[in-house]
Amino acid sequence: MSSLLSPRNAKDQPRTTKSLSDSSPTTPSLSSRGIKHERVSRLDSSGAYDREAYDARRENRMAARKKAEEEAGCTDYKKMYEEAMSTNERLKSRLQGSKQELVLVQTQLEKVTQRKITMTERSNERSMLEKEKRETRVLQKKISDMEDEVKIQTELQNENQRLKDENGALIRVISKLSK
Repeated sequence: MSSLLSPRNAKDQPRTTKSLSDSSPTTPSLSSRGIKHERVSRLDSSGAYDREAYDARRENRMAARKKAEEEAGCTDYKKMYEEAMSTNERLKSRLQGSKQELVLVQTQLEKVTQRKITMTERSNERSMLEKEKRETRVLQKKISDMEDEVKIQTELQNENQRLKDENGALIRVISKLSK
């Protein structure tokens, strides 16, 4: 049968559509008469199979198929290029999004670091305040101890003065008695 009607060959060849302007009015359409003509052309006048004609037609079909595949290949390259471009655009947009996310994360990290520094400073200030409070308490205790010592010392000085006065009075009394 005809190679055009064979389901195997129809799958292998790319499908092309012609517009009405591409086909000329004198081009015969594929009909039963065209199929008979092809069948008859395979056989020579004696009804024997013509190998050379078959080989020539086969080479023509192969060349046409190769040409169609090359044309399809060009389209495939174009399609591959377009796919690569769309992939590149998609990846560029993802990269841009990742860069924006990175900037956002960096700013958040910087804020957290600043908070930590301020918390550390506050903690240091608190510890400094606590140290100062402890030092103040220690100093106040020392002051109260010193005040107590000063009181004791003034009391001792007063008692010492009283004892000196008594001693002086006793010395006078003894000196009057000894006279």
